[in-house]
Amino acid sequence: MTTAETEAPRDGEDREPVAAPSGQPLLEVRDLHVTYGSGPSAVPAVRGVDLRLDAGRKLGVAGESGCGKSTLALALLRLLPPTATLTGQILLDGEDVLTMKWGRLRAVRWAGASLVFQGAMHSLNPVHRVGDQIAEPVVLHARATPAAARRRAGELLEQVGLPAARGRAYPHELSGGQRQRVMIAMALACDPRLIVADEPTTALDVMVQAQILRLIEGLVAEHDVGLMMISHDLAVLSDTCDRLAVMYAGRVVEEGPARAVYEDARHPYGAALSGAFPRIGDPASRRAPRGLPGDPPDPAALPSGCAFHPRCAVALDSCATHGQKLRPAGPDRTAACVRVDPAAADAERADAERADSPGGEREGGAQGPVRDGERGRTSVTDPEGPGAEEARSTT
Repeated sequence: MTTAETEAPRDGEDREPVAAPSGQPLLEVRDLHVTYGSGPSAVPAVRGVDLRLDAGRKLGVAGESGCGKSTLALALLRLLPPTATLTGQILLDGEDVLTMKWGRLRAVRWAGASLVFQGAMHSLNPVHRVGDQIAEPVVLHARATPAAARRRAGELLEQVGLPAARGRAYPHELSGGQRQRVMIAMALACDPRLIVADEPTTALDVMVQAQILRLIEGLVAEHDVGLMMISHDLAVLSDTCDRLAVMYAGRVVEEGPARAVYEDARHPYGAALSGAFPRIGDPASRRAPRGLPGDPPDPAALPSGCAFHPRCAVALDSCATHGQKLRPAGPDRTAACVRVDPAAADAERADAERADSPGGEREGGAQGPVRDGERGRTSVTDPEGPGAEEARSTT
């Protein structure tokens, strides 16, 4: 296990991000695991996530609270607390975020990828004017003069539908929708290639939600950036995004075209999330929306087998003992459910039983079963999170 070092930028490390070669994805997440704590008290929050996002495309990530969505978002820029251990790969324009030194990581934040944090009122500094907060990353990353940065802040406010004069306001002087627009303006300040929006419409009324969503869509199209948008609302994500990934208990359990996943989910959890929202023009769903009994499992005490089986209405006996991998579930779609491809699930179960039996061999000839994600993972215990940088701006 390697430990990332906190250090000042070296020559060449603080260079601005460069676009990836043609054909390479903007963002590729490979077998990402995030664990809080260590030893017996370790809590796995993200467990083997694989995602891909191309420039100019929009990926939605859905799931209930506690499924690992926000941890995934923060992990993309190593903004987690020092107690978090990250393994796997996070390739941004082909460069692994998990192996970046501090100077390079600092250059990538805001300029290469930016985050629209959940809860604008809690994310903005209450004692600084919003225009100054937008200008700060412009000064630090674009090396602009204070006057030029203030002009840029005014341009960004107008770009998100606010008068430039509102830059002199404090956060408490703005409405919820206006504060959210300020957060989006901050995310665009350094022309990033990737924007991660964590619940950007939470606590906003329906009309303001629609305005914010249309604003985000327009900005993605205009700037050709990649967008990862996190939400509980499958209806919002299906209307806004190109593709949709559904997370449960720290894993992606279904992924595919957003509209197809929303209208015809192949995993029972995705179907339950979709059914929980009344549909316009469907009186039956409006009068009797379907809920999902129970709560997501405690990450520190996950059930055996498929983590969803205690809440699943169509679970089989094997679901309680054998976890399910993502497998093809239609054109350009995957789902981690035994009912998607029973034959493949039976074959995987038989392989697992052979590996667990006495004398069973690992791949490559070693004795015993291969642990989940044991091979090919880079491990970083990250000291760069907010807890380690309280006195240092993430910009």
